[in-house]
Formats: sequence, structure tokens, C-alpha cells
Amino acid sequence: MLDSIDSTAFNFEQGQRARKLFAAVVLAALDDAIADDKKYGNGPEQIARWARSRDGREVLSCAGIDPNERVVKGLMEFVGKGIRTSVALSREESERRAALEADHAEAA
Repeated sequence: MLDSIDSTAFNFEQGQRARKLFAAVVLAALDDAIADDKKYGNGPEQIARWARSRDGREVLSCAGIDPNERVVKGLMEFVGKGIRTSVALSREESERRAALEADHAEAA
């Protein structure tokens, strides 16, 4: 009995690790599209093409992201902002955004 519970827990952990790996691939694709946007000006189109491709849909699904059109538009908007994923995910950036939103709320 305990062996089946242990194997289930192990399989769940392996699945979580795989999901994180695929999420890292999505973040790398976003960074590549941002670099393309800065260099060639076609980053949002590149990430949209990738996300709509068969491989892109598969990677998004494996990362736990539903590969629908709303997600593609969100990825395009993210790339259009030009903020690298490492910066966007940092604590300083989230604090800066929260302070900016608080300033806008006070002004309104």
C-alpha cells in the first residue's frame, strides 16, 4: 500500500519538474522574441507564430498553459512591452509596478 502511495508522489513530483522545465522553455521563447523585437522589430509576430505552431502549442500545454488565442495575445502584449522575463519576474519590478498602480489609484 505504501509503495503505491510513494510511487504516486514520486510521479507527481516528476510531473511538476517537467512542467517547470517546459515553463522555462516558454520563458526562453519570450526572451528570444523580445530580443528579436529590439533587433528587427518583429517580436510579437514571432512569438505569435511560435505559440500557434504545433510545437509551440505542445510546449505551452506541457507547461500547464492552455494554448488558446487569448494566451497568444497575452504573449504578444508581453513581448511588446519589451521587459525581459528575468526582470519582469523580479521582486523589484513587482514592487515598482505596485507603487505605480498605487500612485494611479491616488490620482484618480
